[in-house]
Amino acid sequence: MAVARDAIADSALSPDAREVLEAHRASGTRFEAGGVRSFVRDRGDRRSNPVVLVHGVPASSFLYRKLIGALADEGVRSLAFDFPGLGLAARPEGFDYTWSGLARWFGTALESLGVDRCHLVVHDIGGPVALEWALANSDRVLSLTALNTILAPGDFRRPWVMRPFAVRGLGPVWLRATPPAVFAALFRLQGVARRGAISRAEIDVHRHLVRREDNGRAFLRIMRGFDLSDARTRALADGFAARPFPVRIVWGVEDPALGTEQLAIAKRVLRVEDETRLPAKHFLQEDFAPAIAQVVADLVAPLG
Repeated sequence: MAVARDAIADSALSPDAREVLEAHRASGTRFEAGGVRSFVRDRGDRRSNPVVLVHGVPASSFLYRKLIGALADEGVRSLAFDFPGLGLAARPEGFDYTWSGLARWFGTALESLGVDRCHLVVHDIGGPVALEWALANSDRVLSLTALNTILAPGDFRRPWVMRPFAVRGLGPVWLRATPPAVFAALFRLQGVARRGAISRAEIDVHRHLVRREDNGRAFLRIMRGFDLSDARTRALADGFAARPFPVRIVWGVEDPALGTEQLAIAKRVLRVEDETRLPAKHFLQEDFAPAIAQVVADLVAPLG
């Protein structure tokens, strides 16, 4: 039944976008964790500790398709999977779509995939989500690379383009008000700095993987479930007081939502003095996958 629903939803895409989506789907496999079906791309020597690539919103494992290939070129195994409610994952009505709910599922997904110890690459809300798990399981984390993420949630203010999604009743209206052409324009405005870095078909797939058969209802629940509390901020700061694992920062400094101010916060919270700055916007994985892969490979190679 799920396959049939996917096929009906996919038929709304252009032929070029369907081809991109099918290539993505064919590059991974299905798995189940915590009673939720999801999707993972895993490339490299499965005997090695993987780099786990953690997405945020409005994104999925599809965002990491270029970085997975670039890491493979560096001889590094990596995997990326979809959080419930996004990408090719299921969207159960009864799931806890808060950050803590996603963090609990994240740990369950690692168990299901047989991942004991790993390196983490986090982006967007994937930072506070994965780090809730990581700080409670620091013996299983070999390293962390932070990409344009939220590390002081109490100080974060949603960008204007995302703000309506968090308002009950307004979110579905705003989602309907962003048809493919509008979504593509906003995606490039907020997310991509280099002309030609991403095709219109690829952007349409990003949009499709947010909405799919539930028309984005699970995505909107995630948006309403942000924990922007001072308590969350303190928990992250306190957790990194002892620097439990080595950390690197790679930041797109032209990001309209998480720019240099958030970079300064990330350096303070993670206790990092230096960073790799890229002339990128929010979705720096689309613009600079080889550059990110080189930083990650240099960090993880000596650690195993």
